[in-house]
Amino acid sequence: MEGNSMRMIILAAAAGATLVLAGPVNAQAPSTNPAQTPPPASAPQSPAQVPAIKTVSVVDLDELPEATKGQLNQLLATRTADQLERLRQAIDTAPVAKSALEAKGLSSRDVVIAQIDDEGELTIITKKAG
Repeated sequence: MEGNSMRMIILAAAAGATLVLAGPVNAQAPSTNPAQTPPPASAPQSPAQVPAIKTVSVVDLDELPEATKGQLNQLLATRTADQLERLRQAIDTAPVAKSALEAKGLSSRDVVIAQIDDEGELTIITKKAG
């Protein structure tokens, strides 16, 4: 998890869950203007969707190397309570992630950060609450 492979993607609902859910919701919404023309080709494209979760690894923060822990602690110090809550809500809405936590006797309340790579490998970093 060092260097480029340590790209932390926080699964905040604003970027993750909202983006994932926006497609199906918009697809079902009736068009208010059927004669509407498509946007020009130069219009900004929407951000890429989060890859589908294929595997989940749950790692305790205290099991990480000291250098990695230091980097994560710096990142965590900049996050708001709202961002952390959105991350936890996103974890709760992903059954495979929630099951992986439960298998280790944990819940989304123990999650401090999560990372998903381009291949769909989700790494959840936890710190036991209490």
